[in-house]
Amino acid sequence: MKIQSLVTVIIPTYNRATILPDAIESALNQTYTNKQIIVIDDGSTDTTAELLKKYPQIEYYYKQNGGQASARNLGLKYAKGSIIASLDSDDIWYPDFLSKCIEKLEVEQLDFVFANWDQDAKQGESWNFLIKDRFLKPYLQKEVNHWINLEYEETRDLYLNSCPSPSSSVVLRKSSIVSGWDEEINIGDDWCMYLDMILSKERKVAFTMERLWHKRIDDINIYDGRKWAEILEFLYIEDLKKKINRFQHQLTKVELRILQERYMASLVELSKHNLIREFRLFTSLNLLGKALAIDIPYTLKAIPNAFIRGLQNKMRSNLS
Repeated sequence: MKIQSLVTVIIPTYNRATILPDAIESALNQTYTNKQIIVIDDGSTDTTAELLKKYPQIEYYYKQNGGQASARNLGLKYAKGSIIASLDSDDIWYPDFLSKCIEKLEVEQLDFVFANWDQDAKQGESWNFLIKDRFLKPYLQKEVNHWINLEYEETRDLYLNSCPSPSSSVVLRKSSIVSGWDEEINIGDDWCMYLDMILSKERKVAFTMERLWHKRIDDINIYDGRKWAEILEFLYIEDLKKKINRFQHQLTKVELRILQERYMASLVELSKHNLIREFRLFTSLNLLGKALAIDIPYTLKAIPNAFIRGLQNKMRSNLS
């Protein structure tokens, strides 16, 4: 079966002129040929605009800086394809990424698929990122022809607990997108979009542990370039609070509790960080007070757990 569907590749970028060509070339060099490639320049002040003149086959749009979600949404506005793939400008797809993902998506009429990747390490060689993912591990025995199909309840549970599919790993059906990427989210705008899709109706999803792309790391990555305290503050506190408010009426009581407990645990963890690392007593107490206001018994249980985890992490670090 020869797949002919048009895929729109959206590449959001901001001041990445030195590495953007690698992402562009990886999209151009895909074995899947029926594609529209769009670069959305989110207010770059470097030589990105000049660089794109070398690629007349690519659609280029400039906008004022508004974040990665707003850039992806603008790309979606200009998308002509029935299939959407968003490639971060610091990542690289291997040549068969689109062909393998689109074949799975179209043959089985799925809503979205995602693929494993090689992730750069800050020191040493890149590594197989999803191989140790504890949330995916229960499903790996279901693999058939390199793919694992998820039941709807499995998909729902997986994405409430984690987001194993950053933007560059996903190929999705345009008609399955509910409202695009959430521009109010600091870090996990892609995670929020998947939840928006999954909670709105029953979805068909699959993933492969085959590594089909390469994730590069530097100090300005939206997620990997941040310190752990910033990830706690933005992804697991501010963003999670927004998701709880947005989706609470679509969640069961058990699902809502999962998100609330993660929110409280993150408040406690950040409180510990501010107390021990930053010596900010007032900030630490304020964060702890927010958790206590939701559930006193759970927060009191989370406090010693946070210190135990910190001690365990330090011991592992000393042994490695």
